[in-house]
Amino acid sequence: MGNKKELSADLAAELLGVLKLRFEKNMKRHQGLEWSEVQARLEANPSKLWSLNEMERTGGEPDVIGLDQTTGEYLFSDCAAESPKGRRSVCYDREALDARKEHKPENSALDMAAAMGIELLSEEQYRELQQLGNFDMKTSSWIKTPADIRKLGGALFADFRYGHVFVYHNGAQSYYAARAFRGLLKV
Repeated sequence: MGNKKELSADLAAELLGVLKLRFEKNMKRHQGLEWSEVQARLEANPSKLWSLNEMERTGGEPDVIGLDQTTGEYLFSDCAAESPKGRRSVCYDREALDARKEHKPENSALDMAAAMGIELLSEEQYRELQQLGNFDMKTSSWIKTPADIRKLGGALFADFRYGHVFVYHNGAQSYYAARAFRGLLKV
């Protein structure tokens, strides 16, 4: 590994195998897309493969969920049934983390996402993901929060209950054992 954000050949091959199996097992998430084209794009972008490995390592179970019609980029999102275990118990952002006087979590959702090279899902993206399966039926996920809400100290999270997506608010400083975040990666 020459670059910190590049996988060894063996780890890259292992991850591509995992992603291919998940892709083939969940074709309704990406109808009309071909794995060979996705794999070629991933192999040409080693830093994106590194980000996908971070998503996988933290329990996200990333999978292709579509194609950006404007840019031609493949869209990967965390498709684990519940919020990724390796990203739970985090507050929303660095400002919220720094503002906590005691019982600080180890990290924030936005800082973790940035370090992984991914971004949090927006409310619209979260709702679109729910069209592909039922996610967060027991957990919840932080989502991108509009600046006017964040300026007032709040942050948004979402979950899926009673056959519906619910979007709620919390203080950005809060964190819970059942709340993480779902990421989006464009390749």
